Amino acid sequence: MFGVAMRVMGRAMALSAGMALLSAPAGMALDVLEFRVPGADSSLEKTLRGASILLQSKKNKTVDAQDLFTDARAEYGNLLNTLYANGYYSGVIHVLIDGREAAGIAPLDAPAQIGRIEVTVEPGPKFTFSRARIAPVARGTELPEGFRVGQTAESGIILETATVGVGGWRDLGHAKARVSGQDLTADHAKATLSADISLDAGPRLRFGALKIEGAERMRVERIRAITGLPEGKVFSPAELERARERLRRTGVFKSITLAEDDRITPPDLLGITTTVVEEKRRHYSFGAEIASMAGLTLSGSWMHRNLFGGGERLKIEGQVLNIGSKESGVDYLLGVTLDRPATFTADTVLSLGVNLGHLDEADYKADIFSVSTGVNHYFNKYLTGSAAVEYAFARVTDVDGTTIYRSLALPIGATWDRRDNKTDATKGFYLDGEAKPFLGFGITDSGLRLMLDGRAYKSFGTDKRLVLAARVQAGAVLGSSLLGTPRDDLFYSGGGGTVRGQPYQSLGINVTRPGDDLHLGGTHFLGASLEARMRVTGAIGVVGFVDVGRVDADAFFGSVGDWHAGAGLGLRYATGVGPIRLDVAAPVGGSTGDGVQIYVGLGQAF
Repeated sequence: MFGVAMRVMGRAMALSAGMALLSAPAGMALDVLEFRVPGADSSLEKTLRGASILLQSKKNKTVDAQDLFTDARAEYGNLLNTLYANGYYSGVIHVLIDGREAAGIAPLDAPAQIGRIEVTVEPGPKFTFSRARIAPVARGTELPEGFRVGQTAESGIILETATVGVGGWRDLGHAKARVSGQDLTADHAKATLSADISLDAGPRLRFGALKIEGAERMRVERIRAITGLPEGKVFSPAELERARERLRRTGVFKSITLAEDDRITPPDLLGITTTVVEEKRRHYSFGAEIASMAGLTLSGSWMHRNLFGGGERLKIEGQVLNIGSKESGVDYLLGVTLDRPATFTADTVLSLGVNLGHLDEADYKADIFSVSTGVNHYFNKYLTGSAAVEYAFARVTDVDGTTIYRSLALPIGATWDRRDNKTDATKGFYLDGEAKPFLGFGITDSGLRLMLDGRAYKSFGTDKRLVLAARVQAGAVLGSSLLGTPRDDLFYSGGGGTVRGQPYQSLGINVTRPGDDLHLGGTHFLGASLEARMRVTGAIGVVGFVDVGRVDADAFFGSVGDWHAGAGLGLRYATGVGPIRLDVAAPVGGSTGDGVQIYVGLGQAF
């Protein structure tokens, strides 16, 4: 493509390298593999070594002569492409097998034994652009900075520029934009490369009819509604990607493709074919976490992905908490949720939920029940919002007797998630906030509950071996008294979700009254965590962490409040579904804990 000849001692015959397997007996003999890059800087040599097939074979301890011969013949192309990618177009590559150029050995004459292989790469001068032109370019297109006269003429920059140029036209509705011509000429005497790329934008198109293939239990009209492609509107690759994401979110499909028609439907319509492969309808999951003081938590769920053939998702979840706890009894929770995608809009999910449970805490027992209906809206792949109407009931028994809490709430929330990985993030941030105004009945007060959870991640090094992770939590109940607020709306600190090293929910508000003492959650909460995560091997990592929490009544940092802190070390073992977590922590501040706490679970702590 560049008009550049690679000088070698022979040419490869157009025969399959596999023919050698029919004629040459196996040999096990490689004694020496030398790899030299005379005249190259350390960065280029490292890159070429990383691209070498033969060096990788040596690392894998390959000694079979047939395999080594095949790798040697493939070495030329791999190294040549690497030179081009770094702006070197006058390279000379030699791959000698016992003194003979590998490219000059016919496949049928493959050696039965190989004792020595020598690879020599003479990169020559680095080329720069003498001309860097691409036209016509759509308005608003930002071409790569490297595609400029005088810049290093890397082949990847040329390809990227062509891709960006075509993408710019597609973003404006020209779905059939393409590279119509290219003039790439290397001047070896001047070590320059002239690059001239021509684009053909093609006509501006609109979305045509949507064709659906592969649907079995899923109704075609529901797939069409979930996809949400705006038929008749100007074509947009971003809209096509959003349609794919909407289908993926349902969880109904294991495979989704959206293909553009090869031909345009007159006058300017471009049809789209969606091909889907459905998942199994039912899904089960189980989980377990253990803490030395709080005991064992078991969880499980059963989900039907396509209940009525419209992508409806029914999920039944159960939890048994504090099994074997040294501080409280066993808690039981059960929840049922029904979600329907593409309700009101293609990006809106309607949800119905019922939750009930029994809590056996150190200072009280409670039977709880709630029912809700609401919507979740996906503004884009990072930002979601939610709103619901919820009725909650709780019967609480403590040293004062039995109290009934009843409330009607309107929780409104938003989540902004820019993490690169939800279970083991190395960069990005996560913000989740909720405002829940509630109207109380009977002795229950009315008020507003606010909650914020913010997390940030920063990696260091090219291999992201070290990651710093930080978390801040804040919550407040406004307008409602401490005793008039439902217990599950108050804030506690301590345990795996807040301050490791401190007993579960050990920090709250102690209310002293004639004849009894109550331990309640607070109306205000602040928490912070900092972790340093170091990957030791590909699968094993170590973590150092410190957590701090504060609970107050009536105001942040008020006179009725306290704080505590914990710190420790952790071990992580990477799996396909997230790291297995083992944390060992102890109190380092406050008066609510004493001794070591151990936590085991799946996924990072945050």
